[in-house]
Amino acid sequence: MGMNMQSRSGGAGHGGYRRAYRPMAEINVTPFIDVMLVLLIVFMVTAPLLSAGVQVDLPKTEAGPVADKDEKPLEVSVNKKGDIFIGETKVTKEELTVKLSAITGDDFERRVFIRADQGISYGDVMEVLGSINKSGYKKVALITEPSVPAKK
Repeated sequence: MGMNMQSRSGGAGHGGYRRAYRPMAEINVTPFIDVMLVLLIVFMVTAPLLSAGVQVDLPKTEAGPVADKDEKPLEVSVNKKGDIFIGETKVTKEELTVKLSAITGDDFERRVFIRADQGISYGDVMEVLGSINKSGYKKVALITEPSVPAKK
């Protein structure tokens, strides 16, 4: 009775160990997904903070956008109550031109955007616009919401 000593490795010569050390060809995407979810949460939290701080219900018009060549134009906002803000800082009508001059350093070429709530009177908006214009700023623009064209 003789025993057969043939290996089943198919002539690999290493006794089947070659298969155990084969490099893994799959990419582990779990860390990538974790990083993307963290970035998504960060953007979801910071995106609302990037909008203007003063809540103003802008009127809708069909006017085209103003060509903005300035780095950062100043925003003067007038809310429903008639309160005036430069950026997010509340000012009075008397302080408006003084604070604008202090911020711009008397750079009268700086663009000033006025955001006024549609619920306040036209006279209040024109009073703010007139005082800014009277102090020397010639690049003053009114900001509106674009109106949605009617579907035909």
